[in-house]
This record gives sequence, structure tokens and C-alpha cells, in this order.
Amino acid sequence: MSEDTASRLTHFDADGQAHMVDVGAKAETRRVAVATGRILMQPATFEMIAGGHAKKGDVIGIARIAAIQASKRTGELIPLCHPIPLTRVAAEFALDAAAHAVECTVTAETVGRTGVEMEALTAVSTGLLTIYDMCKAVDRGMRIEGIRLLVKKGGKSGHWKA
Repeated sequence: MSEDTASRLTHFDADGQAHMVDVGAKAETRRVAVATGRILMQPATFEMIAGGHAKKGDVIGIARIAAIQASKRTGELIPLCHPIPLTRVAAEFALDAAAHAVECTVTAETVGRTGVEMEALTAVSTGLLTIYDMCKAVDRGMRIEGIRLLVKKGGKSGHWKA
């Protein structure tokens, strides 16, 4: 790793050791992150979800709750991630019949000293994994893909859009 690259990786100290970034001196600002991803499946699995016929219940409704719950636990799951008070988390699911896919988009917000990108990404991942878990008995070949950050607002680095 070059010295320039190392200097930009804030989770490493001057000796290259991992540490939690000190955000104590940063100003509290409104922070927003939007992330997305999708899960592709067999047509019959898609129809089961879209029609609400899954044996385990409302797949999308449960995935929404799982996504929101995961966003609140991100600091417990990602070792160097700060636990932060979220002010809003919205998990939206869109059915794409042509692709036999379900897309999950999560918006996470806080007023704080560090961003909410990890919370949004963790929520998307967990929402999609929940769909997989609920439907794996009928379709083990489902594929999760394209999990990525779309928007980041707030803080010293300002606004970023994919």
C-alpha cells in the first residue's frame, strides 16, 4: 500500500494499525445516505413474492423490517463503525417483473459527526438476505447483486452521487 493511499484510509493510524476514527472534533451535521441492490430469482419465485403466496409470510414486509433493524445494529456488525443515532431509515422495495428481481433502496439519516453510508449498505444487504432466507426452500439459485452507495450528503466531504 502506498503512503498516499494509507494516508487516505482513516481507519489506520500512522503505524498502520486499525483503529476507530476519532470524530469528537467534527461538527454535527445532517447526514444522508442512499444505497441500493437487488436479488434475481426464478420466475416462479418472483410470482410467489409478488402474489404474497410465500409459506413464511409477507416476504417484502419482513425484509423491510429486517433492513431497518439491521441499519440500527451496524455498529455491532462492522468492527470499526461508530454506533450512531439514526433519525430516519426508509427501506423501499420495487418489483421488476421483466428481470424477475426485487430491488431494495434504503435511505438512512442522522444528525451527527459521522456518515450513514454503512447503515444504508448494511440495511440493503440484510433486506436482500432476508428475501433469500425466506425463499431459499424454493429457489437456492437466487443471486444478490449490485449493492452500492448511490448518494451521500453532509459532513466535511459534502455531497457525493454515483
